[in-house]
Amino acid sequence: MTRTEPTLLDALALLAHVADEVVVDTARDTHLAWVDRVHGLLDRALGASSAIPGVGVGHRVIVRSAYAGVGLSLRGASAGLDVAARTGAGPALETGARSRFVRSAVNGLIGDRLERERPRLAISMAPRVEGRDVPLTSDGLAAAYPTATGRVAVFLHGLCENEAYWQRGRDRRGTTYAEELAELGWTPVLLRVNSGLSVRTNGAALAAVLESLVAQWPTGVTQVALIGHSMGGLVIRAATAVQGEWTWRERVSDVVTLGTPHLGAPLARGVKQGSGLLGRLPEVAGFGRILDQRSVGVDDLIEGLDEDFAPLPHARYRLVSATLASSPRHPASSFFGDLLVRQASAYGRDRRGRDLFPGSEVLHLRGHHFDLLNDDRVAAALTRWLA
Repeated sequence: MTRTEPTLLDALALLAHVADEVVVDTARDTHLAWVDRVHGLLDRALGASSAIPGVGVGHRVIVRSAYAGVGLSLRGASAGLDVAARTGAGPALETGARSRFVRSAVNGLIGDRLERERPRLAISMAPRVEGRDVPLTSDGLAAAYPTATGRVAVFLHGLCENEAYWQRGRDRRGTTYAEELAELGWTPVLLRVNSGLSVRTNGAALAAVLESLVAQWPTGVTQVALIGHSMGGLVIRAATAVQGEWTWRERVSDVVTLGTPHLGAPLARGVKQGSGLLGRLPEVAGFGRILDQRSVGVDDLIEGLDEDFAPLPHARYRLVSATLASSPRHPASSFFGDLLVRQASAYGRDRRGRDLFPGSEVLHLRGHHFDLLNDDRVAAALTRWLA
């Protein structure tokens, strides 16, 4: 029987493909651009009649031939590995935390392309327990959550992350948000998502997953809390705005976003601008094309989501931000925020008076973006909000 889960051969095939398309093509184009630059300078300095005839043309032919040979070998290797992978040969890719981390990161960077071109490597949104997807069936959920209660806390990670990121800092704190909420009578459900897909696409997928979760849950669901880190908060907002009659939406009592770029993230904007600037110079245009390989998920972080994605009128919204300095007004805090997201974006408020979440409660702490995944101050607030 052919296995459907990805194997190490799938990953090696992708690696060979990326090496050909990104590394070899970038090196070739950069090399050729410098050949043109150098021979152009020589021609101007020595005069066209003084330059050695055919040297520039010959140099280009040699360069193209060399890179073409390398590229052909990599494409052949990728095709061969693809054929072998489809038979199910090779060890399963997700054999440990490190391989799951790599797969999640790659999905965040090029997950939309993986879904189109290499679907076996693309992550499907699903609840996760002990590194495995939980089937959205009554039997599957009952087995995964044997002590299920009617209060369900759904956790959604950010770009390039996975459900294990909520364990960050556990050695230091001795616990996690999920464990602490379980002590309050909530059943934590940690999702994993292909964060390279568009926020709207993942929002629609989240709406469908939550509908199945509520319908098949071992006990009747009375209350749902949605907790999102970074991009996860945007996906939650997109899900709550999906048109249609959704049973789960009526049960949402609380939405908590941790460092979510509701109004966009400067780093994502910088990546886009950087690719445009690099593209203006032939000698570095290849590196700009590498940045252009970014997923639509990364692009969605440039502007965030606007007023069309309104908060649920019956839910309580809590917005958490972090800044590098204790004061949000410190120059480092104002410019860098938590390294990735500025406070105004995390609160959905801008200088023009826009407020995406009127009446919401906010929490600020000193730290960086990933501190928000497991912090004593956030944990205390969650306990107060969801008690």
